[in-house]
Amino acid sequence: MVADPKDTEQVRLVVLFGGRSAEHEVSCTSALHVLQAADDDRYKVVPIGITREGRWVESGDAVAALGAGASALPSPDDSDGAELDPLPAILPAERDPGPVVVLPLLHGPMGEDGTVQGLLELAGVPYVGAGVLASALCMDKAAAKDMMARYDLPQPSWLTVREHQLAEEFREAFVEHAIATLGLPLFVKPANLGSSVGVTKAHDRAELSAGIDEALRYDDHVLVEEAMVGREIEVAVLGNTEPRASLPGEVVPGREFYDFDDKYLDGLAELRIPAPLTDEQCHEVQALAVKAYEALRVDGMARVDFFFEETRPDGKARGFLVNELNTIPGFTPISMYPKLWEASGLSYPELIDELVRLALERHARRSRFETKR
Repeated sequence: MVADPKDTEQVRLVVLFGGRSAEHEVSCTSALHVLQAADDDRYKVVPIGITREGRWVESGDAVAALGAGASALPSPDDSDGAELDPLPAILPAERDPGPVVVLPLLHGPMGEDGTVQGLLELAGVPYVGAGVLASALCMDKAAAKDMMARYDLPQPSWLTVREHQLAEEFREAFVEHAIATLGLPLFVKPANLGSSVGVTKAHDRAELSAGIDEALRYDDHVLVEEAMVGREIEVAVLGNTEPRASLPGEVVPGREFYDFDDKYLDGLAELRIPAPLTDEQCHEVQALAVKAYEALRVDGMARVDFFFEETRPDGKARGFLVNELNTIPGFTPISMYPKLWEASGLSYPELIDELVRLALERHARRSRFETKR
């Protein structure tokens, strides 16, 4: 059994933040609050920023930001710190003895999609969260939906299309097919992104075509999905081989749908924790969250997002439908993941402790396996 970080020598906790995705600013906000909550007696926290161009830099402004009451760490793009080589920055030749754990707070591509996880696997460094396969699967909404369908998890109806299939001579045919198959309105999403970046709601053919163009700014795979009429329910899951689910929460969007501005800028969305559900409904959605987590081979943590369809014109409401899994959910003050665990009896500092313990446990378990003959 891996020792709890509370009971061992100080852990070098490397917090990676910033990154190359459109969610760069969200990551900077998450990182600040992790730094504020981490116990200085248990962790030597080392913040390392990644710029939008992919350069790794020292984050000397992090301590100043903590003392200045900032709402986010300064963007690595604005850092005057020295550029770093990634692996020596994580594992410097001269460092205190003891365990090293990396906490990637890199939302979206080039951080949440298995790329950084692959680097850390090659280096043999324990890290918080899902492994390479699960990270890649959950980041690619289309691939995740295909995998969840294999496990008979209930989902909204969808279509996936690639950029070359949306050339001018094919675009109209696809638009007509999507409307005929899924109806209107529709959601249009880049397959690989998060925090609702690039997501639009299409009410007619023109908006569907424009939404496709917007999604193609971020990825060459586009997901077109039926627009759900239902409640938005979220469940936090934590664990490796024995994952457990938090109390469910509900998001009541302040806009037509829960978009990027509603999540991070305007603060108009209402978060209901716990969600107003019956005990039976609560147990059902928790069980579905764990099943989706296991189906996608997630370790460490994920937030599982659902639609709850209670009514339908034909009287055949489908109940809880899995929307997506986020393997590096936001850790801002208004983020659901830490708030759900707090409501379930696990404080923010305790959550960090548990994530570090799970990272060390997973690394020890996987290090047992032979890699050559």
